[in-house]
Amino acid sequence: MSRHPVEDASTTPGLPITVGLGPTLEQAGVERHAKSLDRRSMTILALSVGLAAGVAIVARGLVYLIGLITNLAFYGRISAEFSSPAGNHLGLWVIAVPVAGSLIVGVMARYGSKAIRGHGIPEAMEQILTNESRIPRRMTFLKPLSAAIAIGTGGPFGAEGPIIATGGAIGSWLGQVVHVTGQERKTLLAAGAAAGMTAIFGTPFAAILLAIELLVFEFRPRSFIPVTAAALTAIGLRPLVFGTAPLFHVATLPPATDAALLLYAAEGAVMGLFAVAMSRSIYFIEDMFEKLPLHWMWWPALGGLVVGVVGVVSPHTMGVGYENIDRVLSGQFVGFTLATFCGLKFLSWSIALGSGTSGGTLAPIFTIGGGVGVLVGQALQVLFPTAGVDLRMAGLIGMAASFAGASRALFTSVVFALEITRQFDTLLPLLAGCTAAFIVSALTMRTTIMTERLVRRGHHVPSEYVAAPSHG
Repeated sequence: MSRHPVEDASTTPGLPITVGLGPTLEQAGVERHAKSLDRRSMTILALSVGLAAGVAIVARGLVYLIGLITNLAFYGRISAEFSSPAGNHLGLWVIAVPVAGSLIVGVMARYGSKAIRGHGIPEAMEQILTNESRIPRRMTFLKPLSAAIAIGTGGPFGAEGPIIATGGAIGSWLGQVVHVTGQERKTLLAAGAAAGMTAIFGTPFAAILLAIELLVFEFRPRSFIPVTAAALTAIGLRPLVFGTAPLFHVATLPPATDAALLLYAAEGAVMGLFAVAMSRSIYFIEDMFEKLPLHWMWWPALGGLVVGVVGVVSPHTMGVGYENIDRVLSGQFVGFTLATFCGLKFLSWSIALGSGTSGGTLAPIFTIGGGVGVLVGQALQVLFPTAGVDLRMAGLIGMAASFAGASRALFTSVVFALEITRQFDTLLPLLAGCTAAFIVSALTMRTTIMTERLVRRGHHVPSEYVAAPSHG
Protein backbone atom coordinates (compact mmCIF):
# COMPACT_ATOMS: atom_id res chain seq x y z
CA MET A 1 0.00 0.00 0.00
CA SER A 2 1.24 3.48 -0.78
CA ARG A 3 -0.15 6.95 -0.48
CA HIS A 4 -1.88 7.72 -3.72
CA PRO A 5 -1.58 11.23 -5.22
CA VAL A 6 -4.68 13.14 -4.22
CA GLU A 7 -6.08 16.46 -5.23
CA ASP A 8 -5.30 19.29 -2.85
CA ALA A 9 -7.94 21.88 -2.10
CA SER A 10 -5.47 24.60 -2.98
CA THR A 11 -5.29 23.56 -6.62
CA THR A 12 -7.63 23.96 -9.56
CA PRO A 13 -10.55 21.53 -9.20
CA GLY A 14 -10.43 18.56 -11.49
CA LEU A 15 -6.71 18.65 -12.18
CA PRO A 16 -4.81 15.57 -10.95
CA ILE A 17 -1.59 16.04 -9.02
CA THR A 18 1.51 13.96 -9.51
CA VAL A 19 3.52 13.64 -6.31
CA GLY A 20 7.21 12.88 -6.80
CA LEU A 21 7.46 10.14 -4.18
CA GLY A 22 7.06 6.83 -5.94
CA PRO A 23 9.25 5.05 -8.48
CA THR A 24 9.36 5.86 -12.16
CA LEU A 25 7.48 3.58 -14.54
CA GLU A 26 10.66 1.70 -15.35
CA GLN A 27 11.43 1.24 -11.68
CA ALA A 28 7.85 0.18 -11.04
CA GLY A 29 8.19 -2.47 -13.73
CA VAL A 30 11.24 -3.86 -11.96
CA GLU A 31 9.70 -3.67 -8.51
CA ARG A 32 6.58 -5.44 -9.74
CA HIS A 33 8.58 -8.65 -10.06
CA ALA A 34 10.72 -8.13 -6.96
CA LYS A 35 10.17 -9.75 -3.61
CA SER A 36 8.73 -7.57 -0.89
CA LEU A 37 11.91 -8.32 1.09
CA ASP A 38 15.32 -9.35 -0.24
CA ARG A 39 19.01 -9.12 0.66
CA ARG A 40 19.02 -5.41 -0.06
CA SER A 41 16.17 -4.97 2.42
CA MET A 42 18.21 -6.80 5.06
CA THR A 43 21.09 -4.40 4.45
CA ILE A 44 18.82 -1.42 5.08
CA LEU A 45 17.44 -3.17 8.16
CA ALA A 46 20.97 -3.67 9.54
CA LEU A 47 21.79 -0.02 8.87
CA SER A 48 18.59 0.99 10.66
CA VAL A 49 19.57 -0.99 13.76
CA GLY A 50 22.99 0.68 13.94
CA LEU A 51 21.38 4.03 13.23
CA ALA A 52 18.88 3.60 16.06
CA ALA A 53 21.67 2.83 18.53
CA GLY A 54 23.42 6.05 17.56
CA VAL A 55 20.23 8.10 17.73
CA ALA A 56 19.45 6.78 21.24
CA ILE A 57 22.85 8.01 22.41
CA VAL A 58 22.31 11.37 20.70
CA ALA A 59 18.90 11.65 22.42
CA ARG A 60 20.56 11.11 25.79
CA GLY A 61 23.17 13.72 24.89
CA LEU A 62 20.47 16.22 23.91
CA VAL A 63 18.68 15.77 27.23
CA TYR A 64 21.98 16.20 29.10
CA LEU A 65 22.71 19.36 27.11
CA ILE A 66 19.26 20.80 27.82
CA GLY A 67 19.76 20.08 31.52
CA LEU A 68 23.23 21.67 31.51
CA ILE A 69 22.04 24.84 29.78
CA THR A 70 18.95 25.08 32.03
CA ASN A 71 21.03 24.82 35.18
CA LEU A 72 23.59 27.35 33.98
CA ALA A 73 21.02 29.84 32.68
CA PHE A 74 18.53 29.76 35.55
CA TYR A 75 20.51 28.56 38.57
CA GLY A 76 24.16 29.39 37.82
CA ARG A 77 25.34 25.86 38.53
CA ILE A 78 27.10 23.22 36.49
CA SER A 79 24.84 20.17 36.39
CA ALA A 80 23.30 18.05 33.67
CA GLU A 81 20.37 17.02 35.82
CA PHE A 82 17.08 17.64 34.05
CA SER A 83 15.58 20.65 35.86
CA SER A 84 12.55 22.84 35.40
CA PRO A 85 13.16 26.58 35.05
CA ALA A 86 10.10 27.16 37.26
CA GLY A 87 12.12 27.09 40.50
CA ASN A 88 14.43 29.97 39.60
CA HIS A 89 14.84 33.06 41.79
CA LEU A 90 15.87 35.53 39.10
CA GLY A 91 12.82 37.73 39.43
CA LEU A 92 12.36 40.04 36.45
CA TRP A 93 15.84 39.13 35.21
CA VAL A 94 14.34 35.85 34.04
CA ILE A 95 13.00 37.74 31.01
CA ALA A 96 16.55 38.17 29.72
CA VAL A 97 17.30 34.44 29.66
CA PRO A 98 14.97 33.33 26.80
CA VAL A 99 15.78 36.55 24.92
CA ALA A 100 19.51 35.73 25.04
CA GLY A 101 18.91 32.12 24.02
CA SER A 102 16.69 33.17 21.14
CA LEU A 103 19.28 35.66 19.90
CA ILE A 104 21.83 32.85 19.73
CA VAL A 105 19.38 30.66 17.80
CA GLY A 106 18.69 33.51 15.38
CA VAL A 107 22.40 33.92 14.68
CA MET A 108 22.80 30.16 14.21
CA ALA A 109 19.91 30.13 11.76
CA ARG A 110 21.29 33.00 9.69
CA TYR A 111 24.91 31.91 9.54
CA GLY A 112 24.52 28.17 10.02
CA SER A 113 21.32 26.86 8.47
CA LYS A 114 17.90 28.48 8.16
CA ALA A 115 16.42 24.96 8.30
CA ILE A 116 16.90 24.80 12.09
CA ARG A 117 13.93 27.15 12.45
CA GLY A 118 10.49 25.74 13.09
CA HIS A 119 8.85 22.47 14.11
CA GLY A 120 11.32 19.95 12.67
CA ILE A 121 8.89 17.41 11.22
CA PRO A 122 7.55 19.67 8.40
CA GLU A 123 11.13 20.41 7.36
CA ALA A 124 11.89 16.68 7.17
CA MET A 125 8.69 16.14 5.16
CA GLU A 126 9.78 18.81 2.70
CA GLN A 127 13.14 17.13 2.09
CA ILE A 128 11.37 13.82 1.51
CA LEU A 129 8.95 15.37 -0.96
CA THR A 130 11.36 17.55 -2.91
CA ASN A 131 14.97 16.52 -2.35
CA GLU A 132 15.08 12.70 -2.24
CA SER A 133 15.32 12.83 1.58
CA ARG A 134 18.66 14.66 1.49
CA ILE A 135 18.88 16.74 4.66
CA PRO A 136 22.02 18.92 4.85
CA ARG A 137 24.64 17.20 7.00
CA ARG A 138 25.19 20.24 9.20
CA MET A 139 21.64 19.77 10.46
CA THR A 140 22.79 16.68 12.39
CA PHE A 141 24.46 18.95 14.93
CA LEU A 142 22.89 22.38 14.34
CA LYS A 143 19.31 21.22 15.03
CA PRO A 144 19.97 19.55 18.41
CA LEU A 145 22.36 22.31 19.50
CA SER A 146 19.92 25.10 18.61
CA ALA A 147 17.03 23.21 20.21
CA ALA A 148 19.04 22.64 23.41
CA ILE A 149 19.82 26.35 23.60
CA ALA A 150 16.21 27.36 22.92
CA ILE A 151 14.70 24.88 25.41
CA GLY A 152 17.47 25.25 27.99
CA THR A 153 16.92 29.01 28.13
CA GLY A 154 13.21 28.58 28.77
CA GLY A 155 11.70 27.90 25.35
CA PRO A 156 8.28 26.24 25.90
CA PHE A 157 9.05 23.17 23.77
CA GLY A 158 9.63 19.47 24.34
CA ALA A 159 12.83 17.60 23.53
CA GLU A 160 11.04 15.03 21.36
CA GLY A 161 10.44 17.24 18.30
CA PRO A 162 14.10 18.23 17.90
CA ILE A 163 15.33 14.68 18.48
CA ILE A 164 12.85 13.32 15.93
CA ALA A 165 14.20 15.88 13.45
CA THR A 166 17.78 15.09 14.46
CA GLY A 167 17.24 11.35 14.15
CA GLY A 168 15.83 11.91 10.69
CA ALA A 169 18.82 14.10 9.77
CA ILE A 170 21.26 11.42 10.96
CA GLY A 171 19.38 8.80 8.93
CA SER A 172 19.50 11.04 5.87
CA TRP A 173 23.23 11.66 6.41
CA LEU A 174 23.83 7.90 6.64
CA GLY A 175 21.87 7.49 3.41
CA GLN A 176 24.19 9.98 1.73
CA VAL A 177 27.38 8.34 2.98
CA VAL A 178 26.28 4.83 2.02
CA HIS A 179 25.28 4.20 -1.60
CA VAL A 180 21.49 3.83 -1.46
CA THR A 181 18.49 4.82 -3.56
CA GLY A 182 16.24 7.76 -2.74
CA GLN A 183 13.58 5.35 -1.48
CA GLU A 184 16.06 3.65 0.85
CA ARG A 185 17.33 7.01 2.08
CA LYS A 186 13.75 7.94 2.95
CA THR A 187 13.45 4.72 4.94
CA LEU A 188 16.64 5.49 6.86
CA LEU A 189 15.39 9.01 7.58
CA ALA A 190 12.12 7.61 8.95
CA ALA A 191 13.98 4.95 10.96
CA GLY A 192 16.12 7.62 12.62
CA ALA A 193 13.05 9.71 13.44
CA ALA A 194 11.23 6.69 14.91
CA ALA A 195 14.27 5.81 17.01
CA GLY A 196 14.42 9.37 18.35
CA MET A 197 10.76 9.42 19.37
CA THR A 198 11.07 5.99 20.97
CA ALA A 199 14.16 6.98 22.92
CA ILE A 200 12.47 10.04 24.42
CA PHE A 201 8.91 8.80 24.99
CA GLY A 202 9.39 5.02 25.22
CA THR A 203 6.55 4.51 22.71
CA PRO A 204 7.91 2.31 19.89
CA PHE A 205 4.58 1.45 18.25
CA ALA A 206 3.48 5.09 18.13
CA ALA A 207 6.88 6.03 16.71
CA ILE A 208 6.51 3.46 13.92
CA LEU A 209 3.06 4.78 13.07
CA LEU A 210 4.25 8.40 13.12
CA ALA A 211 6.98 7.48 10.64
CA ILE A 212 4.43 5.78 8.38
CA GLU A 213 1.75 8.48 8.63
CA LEU A 214 3.96 11.57 8.39
CA LEU A 215 7.26 10.57 6.75
CA VAL A 216 7.40 7.50 4.48
CA PHE A 217 3.89 8.00 3.03
CA GLU A 218 3.48 4.28 2.39
CA PHE A 219 2.94 0.93 4.05
CA ARG A 220 5.34 -1.56 2.50
CA PRO A 221 7.58 -4.19 4.15
CA ARG A 222 10.65 -2.59 2.55
CA SER A 223 10.06 0.55 4.62
CA PHE A 224 8.14 -0.42 7.74
CA ILE A 225 10.36 -3.41 8.65
CA PRO A 226 13.54 -1.27 8.97
CA VAL A 227 11.55 1.41 10.82
CA THR A 228 10.21 -1.26 13.19
CA ALA A 229 13.72 -2.61 13.75
CA ALA A 230 14.93 0.89 14.59
CA ALA A 231 12.13 1.46 17.10
CA LEU A 232 12.73 -1.92 18.74
CA THR A 233 16.45 -1.18 19.02
CA ALA A 234 15.77 2.20 20.62
CA ILE A 235 13.31 0.77 23.16
CA GLY A 236 15.80 -1.99 23.97
CA LEU A 237 18.52 0.55 24.68
CA ARG A 238 16.27 3.01 26.50
CA PRO A 239 16.75 1.45 29.97
CA LEU A 240 20.51 1.87 29.55
CA VAL A 241 20.42 5.52 28.46
CA PHE A 242 17.28 6.84 30.19
CA GLY A 243 16.48 4.33 32.91
CA THR A 244 13.36 2.23 33.38
CA ALA A 245 10.99 4.84 34.85
CA PRO A 246 8.12 5.88 32.54
CA LEU A 247 8.16 9.45 31.28
CA PHE A 248 4.58 10.05 32.45
CA HIS A 249 2.72 8.65 35.44
CA VAL A 250 -0.93 7.80 34.90
CA ALA A 251 -3.16 6.26 37.57
CA THR A 252 -5.36 3.27 36.74
CA LEU A 253 -8.36 4.46 34.74
CA PRO A 254 -11.78 2.76 34.97
CA PRO A 255 -13.52 1.36 31.87
CA ALA A 256 -15.83 3.87 30.21
CA THR A 257 -19.57 3.41 30.47
CA ASP A 258 -21.63 3.60 27.27
CA ALA A 259 -22.79 7.09 28.19
CA ALA A 260 -19.26 8.23 28.97
CA LEU A 261 -18.02 6.81 25.66
CA LEU A 262 -20.50 8.98 23.76
CA LEU A 263 -19.41 12.02 25.73
CA TYR A 264 -15.74 11.29 25.07
CA ALA A 265 -16.58 11.27 21.36
CA ALA A 266 -18.25 14.66 21.83
CA GLU A 267 -15.13 15.85 23.64
CA GLY A 268 -13.09 14.70 20.66
CA ALA A 269 -15.21 16.82 18.32
CA VAL A 270 -14.53 19.86 20.52
CA MET A 271 -10.82 19.04 20.51
CA GLY A 272 -10.92 18.84 16.71
CA LEU A 273 -12.20 22.41 16.58
CA PHE A 274 -9.56 23.42 19.11
CA ALA A 275 -6.84 21.77 17.01
CA VAL A 276 -7.96 23.72 13.94
CA ALA A 277 -7.94 26.99 15.89
CA MET A 278 -4.53 26.18 17.31
CA SER A 279 -3.03 25.34 13.91
CA ARG A 280 -4.44 28.45 12.26
CA SER A 281 -3.19 30.60 15.12
CA ILE A 282 0.37 29.35 14.67
CA TYR A 283 0.45 30.27 11.00
CA PHE A 284 -1.36 33.57 11.61
CA ILE A 285 1.41 34.50 14.03
CA GLU A 286 4.04 33.44 11.49
CA ASP A 287 2.37 35.68 8.92
CA MET A 288 2.45 38.59 11.36
CA PHE A 289 6.18 38.14 11.89
CA GLU A 290 6.66 38.13 8.11
CA LYS A 291 5.27 41.67 8.03
CA LEU A 292 7.74 43.06 10.57
CA PRO A 293 10.32 45.53 9.22
CA LEU A 294 13.11 43.47 10.82
CA HIS A 295 15.40 40.77 9.45
CA TRP A 296 14.09 37.34 10.42
CA MET A 297 17.25 36.71 12.46
CA TRP A 298 15.85 39.04 15.15
CA TRP A 299 12.36 37.55 15.29
CA PRO A 300 13.21 34.77 17.78
CA ALA A 301 14.39 37.43 20.25
CA LEU A 302 10.91 38.98 20.15
CA GLY A 303 9.42 35.56 20.76
CA GLY A 304 11.88 35.07 23.62
CA LEU A 305 10.73 38.33 25.15
CA VAL A 306 7.15 37.02 25.28
CA VAL A 307 8.37 33.72 26.75
CA GLY A 308 10.20 35.61 29.49
CA VAL A 309 7.32 37.92 30.35
CA VAL A 310 4.86 35.01 30.48
CA GLY A 311 7.42 33.09 32.53
CA VAL A 312 7.38 35.78 35.20
CA VAL A 313 3.61 35.33 35.56
CA SER A 314 3.59 31.53 35.15
CA PRO A 315 7.05 29.95 35.55
CA HIS A 316 5.81 26.46 34.67
CA THR A 317 5.14 27.57 31.08
CA MET A 318 8.90 27.64 30.44
CA GLY A 319 11.03 24.70 29.41
CA VAL A 320 10.09 21.15 28.50
CA GLY A 321 7.31 20.96 31.09
CA TYR A 322 6.71 17.20 31.12
CA GLU A 323 5.70 17.63 34.77
CA ASN A 324 2.74 19.68 33.54
CA ILE A 325 1.44 16.67 31.61
CA ASP A 326 1.61 14.61 34.81
CA ARG A 327 -0.36 17.33 36.60
CA VAL A 328 -3.00 17.37 33.84
CA LEU A 329 -3.36 13.59 33.86
CA SER A 330 -3.71 13.52 37.65
CA GLY A 331 -7.21 15.01 37.42
CA GLN A 332 -6.34 17.45 40.24
CA PHE A 333 -5.21 20.35 38.03
CA VAL A 334 -8.59 21.89 37.18
CA GLY A 335 -10.74 24.98 36.89
CA PHE A 336 -9.60 28.57 36.56
CA THR A 337 -6.00 27.75 37.49
CA LEU A 338 -5.76 25.21 34.69
CA ALA A 339 -7.50 27.48 32.18
CA THR A 340 -5.10 30.32 32.98
CA PHE A 341 -2.10 28.05 32.63
CA CYS A 342 -3.29 26.68 29.28
CA GLY A 343 -3.90 30.18 27.93
CA LEU A 344 -0.48 31.42 29.00
CA LYS A 345 1.28 28.28 27.76
CA PHE A 346 -0.40 28.63 24.37
CA LEU A 347 0.52 32.32 24.18
CA SER A 348 4.16 31.60 25.01
CA TRP A 349 4.49 28.57 22.72
CA SER A 350 2.64 29.93 19.70
CA ILE A 351 4.51 33.22 19.59
CA ALA A 352 7.88 31.57 20.23
CA LEU A 353 7.27 29.00 17.50
CA GLY A 354 5.82 31.57 15.13
CA SER A 355 8.91 33.73 15.59
CA GLY A 356 11.00 31.06 13.88
CA THR A 357 13.05 29.75 16.76
CA SER A 358 14.13 26.10 16.98
CA GLY A 359 11.28 24.26 18.66
CA GLY A 360 8.71 21.53 18.40
CA THR A 361 5.02 20.82 18.62
CA LEU A 362 4.38 17.47 20.29
CA ALA A 363 4.84 18.19 24.01
CA PRO A 364 3.13 21.63 23.88
CA ILE A 365 0.15 20.17 22.00
CA PHE A 366 -0.09 17.33 24.51
CA THR A 367 0.14 19.74 27.44
CA ILE A 368 -2.32 22.35 26.19
CA GLY A 369 -4.64 19.80 24.59
CA GLY A 370 -4.69 17.71 27.76
CA GLY A 371 -5.54 20.77 29.82
CA VAL A 372 -8.36 21.79 27.50
CA GLY A 373 -9.59 18.18 27.59
CA VAL A 374 -9.85 18.33 31.38
CA LEU A 375 -11.79 21.60 31.15
CA VAL A 376 -14.19 20.03 28.63
CA GLY A 377 -14.48 17.03 30.95
CA GLN A 378 -15.45 19.32 33.82
CA ALA A 379 -18.18 20.88 31.70
CA LEU A 380 -19.46 17.43 30.74
CA GLN A 381 -19.55 16.41 34.41
CA VAL A 382 -21.75 19.41 35.19
CA LEU A 383 -24.06 18.80 32.22
CA PHE A 384 -24.23 14.99 32.62
CA PRO A 385 -23.44 14.23 36.28
CA THR A 386 -24.41 10.56 36.12
CA ALA A 387 -22.57 9.62 32.90
CA GLY A 388 -19.32 8.72 34.66
CA VAL A 389 -16.91 11.10 32.88
CA ASP A 390 -13.45 10.77 34.43
CA LEU A 391 -11.28 13.91 34.35
CA ARG A 392 -8.08 11.88 33.97
CA MET A 393 -9.53 10.10 30.95
CA ALA A 394 -10.77 13.43 29.59
CA GLY A 395 -7.25 14.82 29.90
CA LEU A 396 -5.76 11.82 28.11
CA ILE A 397 -8.31 12.11 25.30
CA GLY A 398 -7.63 15.84 25.08
CA MET A 399 -3.93 15.13 24.57
CA ALA A 400 -4.42 12.53 21.88
CA ALA A 401 -7.38 14.12 20.11
CA SER A 402 -5.71 17.53 19.84
CA PHE A 403 -2.72 15.93 18.12
CA ALA A 404 -4.99 13.82 15.91
CA GLY A 405 -6.86 16.94 14.84
CA ALA A 406 -3.75 19.06 14.34
CA SER A 407 -1.62 16.50 12.48
CA ARG A 408 -4.24 14.02 11.15
CA ALA A 409 -1.95 11.24 12.38
CA LEU A 410 -4.93 9.35 13.79
CA PHE A 411 -3.36 5.99 14.62
CA THR A 412 -0.22 7.58 16.04
CA SER A 413 -2.34 9.65 18.41
CA VAL A 414 -4.39 6.70 19.67
CA VAL A 415 -1.46 4.34 20.13
CA PHE A 416 0.77 6.97 21.75
CA ALA A 417 -1.79 7.59 24.51
CA LEU A 418 -2.36 3.85 24.86
CA GLU A 419 1.37 3.20 25.24
CA ILE A 420 2.00 5.88 27.87
CA THR A 421 -0.87 4.58 30.01
CA ARG A 422 -0.30 0.86 29.30
CA GLN A 423 -4.02 0.41 29.99
CA PHE A 424 -6.21 -1.38 27.46
CA ASP A 425 -9.37 0.17 28.92
CA THR A 426 -8.35 3.50 27.41
CA LEU A 427 -8.52 2.17 23.84
CA LEU A 428 -12.23 2.68 23.08
CA PRO A 429 -12.43 6.19 24.56
CA LEU A 430 -9.27 7.14 22.65
CA LEU A 431 -10.62 5.75 19.39
CA ALA A 432 -13.89 7.61 19.86
CA GLY A 433 -12.27 10.91 20.78
CA CYS A 434 -9.46 10.87 18.20
CA THR A 435 -11.73 9.76 15.35
CA ALA A 436 -14.19 12.55 16.12
CA ALA A 437 -11.33 15.08 16.24
CA PHE A 438 -9.98 13.80 12.92
CA ILE A 439 -13.39 14.12 11.23
CA VAL A 440 -13.98 17.66 12.48
CA SER A 441 -10.48 18.74 11.53
CA ALA A 442 -10.67 17.21 8.06
CA LEU A 443 -14.02 18.90 7.40
CA THR A 444 -12.93 22.35 8.56
CA MET A 445 -9.24 22.63 7.59
CA ARG A 446 -7.70 21.59 4.27
CA THR A 447 -4.15 21.33 5.64
CA THR A 448 -2.58 20.38 8.97
CA ILE A 449 -0.14 21.96 11.37
CA MET A 450 2.54 19.84 9.65
CA THR A 451 1.61 20.55 6.03
CA GLU A 452 0.34 24.14 5.88
CA ARG A 453 3.76 25.60 5.13
CA LEU A 454 4.48 22.93 2.52
CA VAL A 455 1.21 23.61 0.70
CA ARG A 456 1.94 27.34 0.76
CA ARG A 457 5.24 26.63 -0.99
CA GLY A 458 3.46 24.73 -3.72
CA HIS A 459 4.21 21.19 -2.53
CA HIS A 460 1.51 18.53 -2.55
CA VAL A 461 1.47 16.14 0.36
CA PRO A 462 -0.15 12.68 -0.04
CA SER A 463 -2.98 12.10 2.39
CA GLU A 464 -4.49 8.70 1.62
CA TYR A 465 -3.37 5.08 1.31
CA VAL A 466 -4.71 3.20 -1.71
CA ALA A 467 -3.55 0.15 -3.62
CA ALA A 468 -0.88 1.04 -6.17
CA PRO A 469 -2.09 0.34 -9.73
CA SER A 470 -0.54 -2.59 -11.54
CA HIS A 471 1.49 -2.01 -14.70
CA GLY A 472 1.29 -4.12 -17.78
